[in-house]
Amino acid sequence: MTMAEKKNDYPPGVEADRRLLPFETWEDYLDSLIEIADLRNLRSIPSARIIAALGYRALGDTLSEKEFYARRAVIQNIVYPITKPYVLVSEGTDLEDPFKRELAIRERANRIGILQSIIFIRHFTRSGFEISGYIDYAHRLITQDWGPFFKSKKMLWPKDSDLGYFHWRHGTVRSNISRNYKTTITSSSGAITIHLIEQAVTRGLSSLED
Repeated sequence: MTMAEKKNDYPPGVEADRRLLPFETWEDYLDSLIEIADLRNLRSIPSARIIAALGYRALGDTLSEKEFYARRAVIQNIVYPITKPYVLVSEGTDLEDPFKRELAIRERANRIGILQSIIFIRHFTRSGFEISGYIDYAHRLITQDWGPFFKSKKMLWPKDSDLGYFHWRHGTVRSNISRNYKTTITSSSGAITIHLIEQAVTRGLSSLED
């Protein structure tokens, strides 16, 4: 079993979008681009906004109304995430198993979004057929009850809805998009996972051998 992790530091692109937070509306954003000369010459705020919207008053690209609200929503959620009540299901359980212990250590960080771990897990059936997959831990914590796993009542198995899934006997190979990652195949690197917000390739940072 191996794990790859992504700590949520803000990349330059996300950091730059912080500038959008003070603006409640697209019109407020356009008003910040208007120059005094525009108001003096045009004598109309709506006309000055049109000039700004066309891109004549920004050093970079001027955001369209759709782009503004989409990017502002993303940065709002990153900088000021809505916290939801949660229970640490690993608390008070027997954590002698190293794998369970490492997942328990990471449970809170994955639940609140400051860390996102990808688990690679591989099992073999009694007939020797491999079933393996890549699991977005933060995503699974939301969609699955982990109590039975931490209480040793249930093993952790990959699902065909996980980031990556391989069932040798059935000939099933699947890749999916989770809340945080997507999996893509390249001719040079094979299967890689890409963080949806940063579009950054995630590589293994730590591993646990089963």
